[in-house]
Amino acid sequence: MTKATPNPILSNVDIINARVPGYQDLQMIWVNEDGIIEQILPMGRVCQRVSPKDLQILDVGGDWISLGGVDLQINGGLGLAFPELTQKDIQQLDQISQFLWDAGVDGYLPTLVTTSVENIQRSLSLISNYNQKSGAKILGVHLEGPFLNYGKRGAHPAEYLLPLTMNEVKRVLGNYASVVKIITLAPELDPTGEVIPYLCSLGITVSLGHSQATAAQAQQAFDAGATMVTHAFNAMPPLHHREPGLLGAAMNHPHVMSSFIADGQHVVPIMLEILLRASKGLFLVSDALAPLGLPDGVYPWDDRKITVKNGTARLADGTLSGTTLPLLTGVQNLVKWGICDVETAIFLATDAPRKSLNLPTLTPHQSASLLRWYWDENTRELTWKRISN
Repeated sequence: MTKATPNPILSNVDIINARVPGYQDLQMIWVNEDGIIEQILPMGRVCQRVSPKDLQILDVGGDWISLGGVDLQINGGLGLAFPELTQKDIQQLDQISQFLWDAGVDGYLPTLVTTSVENIQRSLSLISNYNQKSGAKILGVHLEGPFLNYGKRGAHPAEYLLPLTMNEVKRVLGNYASVVKIITLAPELDPTGEVIPYLCSLGITVSLGHSQATAAQAQQAFDAGATMVTHAFNAMPPLHHREPGLLGAAMNHPHVMSSFIADGQHVVPIMLEILLRASKGLFLVSDALAPLGLPDGVYPWDDRKITVKNGTARLADGTLSGTTLPLLTGVQNLVKWGICDVETAIFLATDAPRKSLNLPTLTPHQSASLLRWYWDENTRELTWKRISN
């Protein structure tokens, strides 16, 4: 897996009067001639700096400026499911990366849902050797399975679920552990407690999900090194006043980040509002499936079919299998539903997922792949566009 060639971005410009998530007051963002952020200063301190010659000025008049989104759970796009990736699909992988860049995403983790070990290793091999040309950068892989609880498998095929043992984990990872950045697993499947520390020793972030774990079992997993929870509320026990379960333990933990989906179907808005008020660490994911970027309709999904209607995908029996809405639609939904303010919504898709993987947020010395967000007070709509010269 090689670094993507930078997409056209902003250069040699001062962005002034910008609101920036995580910064107080209006800011100035100086982007140098190489397209690198040189400085971020409060507008009141701009006069202290000597500006280079021929610097363009872009006055954004109080609009929000952010990095592009980072999607840590996306299962495919433009008709290609990442677990089905073959050598002949590499050009389509290029197209997906470009589609995501155009949809405001800077980086993503292709997510491999539960399938055969052969399929997993083929996809891992191809992604690890992928010579990316442009578009949203592939940051690694998210393995969602196959170490999931049968009772909370959701749309994951039962025949490919595996026991959570050291031998099985090593068999699935093979020679490709270095490309795996996140693995979702059900911690209660490992009574030995050996697997999570082992995965952490490989630099893999362990996320709990598709699980029946109690709060005590979840806390044991967090103590062992797990730092994430996959799609809060979905594929886990509900919150209960006598058994808070996996989600309750995560919401109360100061160092655990939970992902969530803001399509209005996986979790209804009122529960999302409760989640945002109560949790200490959250970030948005799309959980988008292969039909992302395609119209509603019926599409293949491994050896089954899914029906996509209004951006929601379901199996024939009605089981919710995912969405086809891009990541930044979740940002717009959170604001439209009145769940949080604009700054928080932007943060949840841009800075928060970066922090969960210890990636830099909007700070000097980064490439200026910037989004400008427009908030219309009259229509109560949030829109965005990439900024370029």
